[in-house]
Amino acid sequence: MQAFDHIYFVRKRLMPYNIPSDFAGLTDEALDQSRSTYGFNQPADPKKGAWYTMLLDILKEPMLLLLIAVSVIYVIVGNYSEALFMFGAIIVVSGISFYQDNRSKKALEALEKLNEPLSRVIRNGNVLQIPTREIAVGDLCIVEEGTMINADGEIVHSNDFSVNESSLTGESYSVFKSVEAEDRKVYSGTLVVSGLAVFKVEQIGSETKLGKIGKAIHEIKEETSPLHNQITTFVKRMAAVGIAVFLTVWGYSFWQSGNLMESLLVGLTLAMSILPEEIPVAFTTFMALGAWKLMQEGIIIKRSSVVETLGSTTVICLDKTGTITENSMELKAFYDVKTNRVFEPSEVNATELTELIQYAMWSSEPVPFDPMEKTIHRVYEQTQIKDLRKEFNLIHEYPLEGQPPMMTHVFEDASGNRLIAAKGAPEALLEVSGLSETEKGKLLKQIQDFGKQGYRVLGVGKAKFHGSDFPKKQQDFRFELLGFTVFYDPPKKGIQKVFQQIYDAGIKVKVITGDNEETTHAIAQQAGVINEAPAASGVDIVQLSTNEVIALSRKTTLFTRMFPEAKLATVNALKQDGEVVAMLGDGVNDAPALKSAHIGVAMGNKGTEIAKAAALMVITNDDLGKLIAGIAAGRRIYTNIKKAVQYIISIHIPIILTVSLPVLLGWVYPNIFTPVHVIFLELIMGPTCSIVYENEPMEKNTMLQKPRKMTETFLNLKELGISIVQGLVITAGVLFVYQYAVHHGQDEKSTRAMVFTTMIFANVFLSLVNRSFVYSVFDSIRNKNKLFPLIISLTLLLLFAILYIPTFAEFFKLNSLNTQELGFSILIAGVSVLWFEVYKWIKFREIRKRNARS
Repeated sequence: MQAFDHIYFVRKRLMPYNIPSDFAGLTDEALDQSRSTYGFNQPADPKKGAWYTMLLDILKEPMLLLLIAVSVIYVIVGNYSEALFMFGAIIVVSGISFYQDNRSKKALEALEKLNEPLSRVIRNGNVLQIPTREIAVGDLCIVEEGTMINADGEIVHSNDFSVNESSLTGESYSVFKSVEAEDRKVYSGTLVVSGLAVFKVEQIGSETKLGKIGKAIHEIKEETSPLHNQITTFVKRMAAVGIAVFLTVWGYSFWQSGNLMESLLVGLTLAMSILPEEIPVAFTTFMALGAWKLMQEGIIIKRSSVVETLGSTTVICLDKTGTITENSMELKAFYDVKTNRVFEPSEVNATELTELIQYAMWSSEPVPFDPMEKTIHRVYEQTQIKDLRKEFNLIHEYPLEGQPPMMTHVFEDASGNRLIAAKGAPEALLEVSGLSETEKGKLLKQIQDFGKQGYRVLGVGKAKFHGSDFPKKQQDFRFELLGFTVFYDPPKKGIQKVFQQIYDAGIKVKVITGDNEETTHAIAQQAGVINEAPAASGVDIVQLSTNEVIALSRKTTLFTRMFPEAKLATVNALKQDGEVVAMLGDGVNDAPALKSAHIGVAMGNKGTEIAKAAALMVITNDDLGKLIAGIAAGRRIYTNIKKAVQYIISIHIPIILTVSLPVLLGWVYPNIFTPVHVIFLELIMGPTCSIVYENEPMEKNTMLQKPRKMTETFLNLKELGISIVQGLVITAGVLFVYQYAVHHGQDEKSTRAMVFTTMIFANVFLSLVNRSFVYSVFDSIRNKNKLFPLIISLTLLLLFAILYIPTFAEFFKLNSLNTQELGFSILIAGVSVLWFEVYKWIKFREIRKRNARS
C-alpha cells in the first residue's frame, strides 16, 4: 500500500512508554478508510511547476526571445538555413536551461523530503515511527518532551504533560494538559515542554489550526539573500545597457544602410552579446547543487541560500552538551551529604546511598528522555530490592525553571503515602535546603572540585508536604539536601582538531551552556577551546543593556548557567555587533537562539525535534566537523560564483566590441560576427559558466583565510577592474587579428575565420586561467575537475568541424585556415589571455613576502 512506502517499522510494545495496553490504534482497514476520506497530513500544496510550466518560463527568458526574433527575421529575408540553425539553437539553449532548472529543482525536492520530520503512532497495537505526512485522522500519536505535535487532536493518556503553544497564541509560558483537565486539546505546530501524552488525531493538514494559518503563509514572498540581490541588480543594469546599445546600433546601422532587416539583425546580434543571461542560471545552480552535495555528506540544508551565508560565518556558538561532548553522561560518583563521602560507581549498592538513588530517580521523568535520567533509572533498577515505580503516580510537578534551574515531582500511592523529590543545579538545591553558610561553603567547594575535573553535578533533595494546596513555587518547599549525582560527559573524539580548523579559518568560538563555570572551563580546555577571560553567567547577561552584552560578548568565550533568554540575548548581541552567527544546539532550551542566529544548526541524531524545527541546518551524525565542511563548501561556492561571473564579464567584452566596433568605425567587413557566431559562443560559455565552474574544487588555503564580510560587495572595484582589463586585452588581440588579416589581403570569410578562431581559443585559455586569481594555471590544472577537459575538447572539436568541414564552413561563412593562420590565431589568443599569469605570479610573490613579514 502506497501510504506505507516510507514507514519506519520501529515495532515496539507499549510498555516502555507506560501506555495502557488496550491502546491498539488504527487497523489497516481503518487506516485505508481514513486516508480515502481525509487524505494525507500535508497542507494544500501551492501549485508545483510542471515540466511544461518550467519550459514556458524558460522561453520567456530575454535570450530566448532574442533568438526567436532573429529566427523570424531570417525566415522573412529568406535565409532559411540560418533560421533553421537559430531554431536549433533555441532548442539547445532551452534544453540546457531546462536541464539546469530541473537539476536544481530535483536537488531542492530531495532536501525537502529529507527535512520531513518523523512521528510516532500506535497502529495494530504496535508503536511505529512514520513520516509526518502519513499521520491519519483517528491515529493515536505519541508525543514526549522535545518533540513537535504534528496534528490536532484530543489527549487520551498523559503523564506530566505540558506544551508551549506560542506558535498559535503568542504566549511563551507552558500549559499543562491531561485527560482530566478542561482543555484536553493539542494542536499542530506546538511544542512538548515536558512529559508524555497520547492523543487521538482529529484534524490533519490544512484543516488544523496551524494549517488554516499556513494558507496565508504561502502568499508571503521569501526574502532574497544579499548576494542574490547584488547579482540581480548587476544583470538588470547589463540588460538596460543592452537595450540602449541595441537601439543606438540599430538606428546607426539603418541610417548607414537604409536596410531595416539587416540593421535590425546587427542590433539584435549586439544585444545577444551584451545580455549576461548565464549569471542568474549559474547562481541558482551553484546554490541548489551546493545544498544537494552537502546533503550527501550528512548536512541537511533547509534553504539553499544558507550555503551562501555559511561561507561568511565569523562566530560559532556551541552548546557544550551533545555538541562538544558525546552526551553519554557516564556515572562517575555519588556524594552523600550525611556521611560527607564520595562513592564510586562500583559502590552503588552501599546502604548509605539507597535514599539518594531513590530520590534521584523520583525527581527524574517517569519516562526518561535525558541521558542522565536514563542512567539514574538504570542505577535504581540495579540497586533497589523492590521497584516502587508502578505503585506511585505523579500528582503534581514543577517543571525545570529558576536561575539556576531545578525541578520537583510529587508522587503518591493508593494509601496516600507521598514522595516529594527535587533535582537540579546544586547551587539551586543549596539555596532551598536551609543549610548554614558554613555548610554551604563546604559543599560549594566539593562542587567546584567535581567541576574542575569536567564533571557535571546534580543536586538531589526531598521534602514533606501535607494537603493538596501546593506552593506556587517549588522553592517554597522546605527541602533536605541528600547529596549529588556526578556524571562525566567526555569531549568527542577528534574535537581538538575540529576547533583548530575553526581557529585556522579565522572564526571565533563561544561556548554557551547551562552547566557551571568549573565544568565548562575544564571541558573547554580538554576540547581545545581557546579561553583567556572569565566566564559570564546567564543571570548577569539578562541584567545588562544591549551595548553591555555586546561589549561582554567581544571578550568572553565561555557563557555558563545560560537559559533560553540569556542564550537569545547573547546571539542577538553578536549579530548586532556585525558578526555572522552560526548557533549549534540540540535541546529545547536552544530553540530560540537557533531560530535567531543567521545559521541555526541542530544535531540530527541526539537533537530534539524542537531544535531541528528551529534550525536551518541539521547535522545528521552530530559531528561538529560537518559544520566545518559546510563552511568550506560555502566559501568554495561563493568563490566559484565569482570566478564564473568574472569569466562571463571578461569574455562578453570582446564579443560586444568585436560586433559593434567594425560597424561604428566603418571597417571594411562591418558584420564580422552574425547572430550565428554569437549564439555559438553563447552555447560554449553557458555550460562553462554554470556547470564547469560549479564543479570546481576548493582552492588550497581557502580555509586559512578570514571570513568575508556579509556586507561586502559581490565584485569590488578591483575585481571588476581586473575582469574588464582581461576583456579589453582579449578584444585588442581579436581586433589585431582582424586588422592583420585585412592588411595581408584576406577576404571577409578568411578574416572571419581567423577572428572567430582567436575568440574561441581566447575563451578556452580564459576559462583555464580564471580557475584561480592567485595560483598559476599549472597549479590549478592539478585540481581535479573532469568537466573542464570534456568541455574544452568538445569546444575545439566543434571549432575544427566548422573550419574544415565544407558544409559547416559555408554555413558559418568562413574559410578553412592553413597551419600558419591557425597558429597565428592561437598565438594571439594565448598572449591576450596568458599575460594574466605574470600578474598572478607578481601578486603571489607579494602575498608570500607579506606572510613572511607577519
